[in-house]
Amino acid sequence: MSLFKKQNNKKEKKIVYVFVDASNVWSVVKSLKKFIKYENLKNYFKKKFNSKKIRVFYYDAYPKEGTREYDLSKKHKFFTFLKKGLGFEVIKKPLKSIKIIESGINERTEEKGNMDVEITIDAMHNKDKYDIAVFFTGDCDFLVLVNYLKKYNKEVYIFSSKYSISHELKTSGSNYTDLRDVDELIGKDLKHRKV
Repeated sequence: MSLFKKQNNKKEKKIVYVFVDASNVWSVVKSLKKFIKYENLKNYFKKKFNSKKIRVFYYDAYPKEGTREYDLSKKHKFFTFLKKGLGFEVIKKPLKSIKIIESGINERTEEKGNMDVEITIDAMHNKDKYDIAVFFTGDCDFLVLVNYLKKYNKEVYIFSSKYSISHELKTSGSNYTDLRDVDELIGKDLKHRKV
């Protein structure tokens, strides 16, 4: 057999970019009552896709200081662990408080921290650097992005759960995986916070 044929028989290793929508993953964590083992994420995808490079982007909005009765320092330590300990790109911003007036009389405040725009920009900006895009989200707003990436011959995988995935997004990518079924990524028990 010629050297050329041998080289062609080897499966080419691919580059994988993972985009984690923390708010969507949090809904999976709550349904499982277990945390996600982020320290296993890169190895899981390295094996799953026979990848030579994995890059993980983690997106989260966090409460502003003084808006909670509990200590927020653990949240910031977690961001540091993801960035320095695991080599993730951490994209974060404070939650915004929005006043909503209902019926002209009642007023309430809602917190918003949507990261859809940031995820979309990073996925599009880096599209020439990866072969496979993995999205940890169930938000149907990403349907347009998934279709865009497929036009550029990207494989697109969706990880979420049946409790937080839109039907359109579930069927739009190359494959859908229920995160709750991936034992390698399921971690310790979720415990109620002590105030």
